[in-house]
Amino acid sequence: MPAYRLHYFPESGNSYKLALMLIFCGQEFEPVWTDFGGGVTRTPEWRASVNAMGEIPVLEEDGVKLTQTAPILLRLAERYGRFGGDTAAEKYEVLRWLFWDNHKLTGYMATYRFHRSFTPKPNPQVLTYFRRRLDDFLAILEQHLQASAFVVGARPTVADFSMMAYLHYPNDETGYDFGASHPAIRAWLDRIAALPGWKPAYAMLPGKRLTHYAKDAAPAHA
Repeated sequence: MPAYRLHYFPESGNSYKLALMLIFCGQEFEPVWTDFGGGVTRTPEWRASVNAMGEIPVLEEDGVKLTQTAPILLRLAERYGRFGGDTAAEKYEVLRWLFWDNHKLTGYMATYRFHRSFTPKPNPQVLTYFRRRLDDFLAILEQHLQASAFVVGARPTVADFSMMAYLHYPNDETGYDFGASHPAIRAWLDRIAALPGWKPAYAMLPGKRLTHYAKDAAPAHA
């Protein structure tokens, strides 16, 4: 079995995606907390020794450092024969939603949440712009999940784990109460949380937390 080490910080939904996938595949990993808030990923030393792209997470697999969350999820799905889709059509759908998530949902939610909750003085105009984009993307997901238990049919895939990660954090970080604003998304998040081995990010990934600033930087729900 490969030996895994995960470089992460607890607020990183992308880190959580990999941790969750490893747990769901029955794999253990060594957690390597990274001082993202202290700027370590921007130092030349860290980029030379850990990830030249300057990003978290990094998954070490028998000492080989892997980066970019989506291809790592697909690599793990192929290795363990789980959560990758069973048919050619399902595999295509997994890829389609992964690309959409990376470009739209995760890309905007991660930035919005960080600016809203972990920035001392968030710019209201920036928050408004990101909020409008997110409301559009969440409406697309809400409509899709009204007719589907999971993102690709009746069973979970890495597309679900990718798309839910940043949405599962506390309401006072995301600025959304999905039970009130997006009930199909809320029900989908609950279905994922019912899978054996599931834990939220803050219970799964230990380490020093980022400072959480004003909680009223945006509306409580859409």
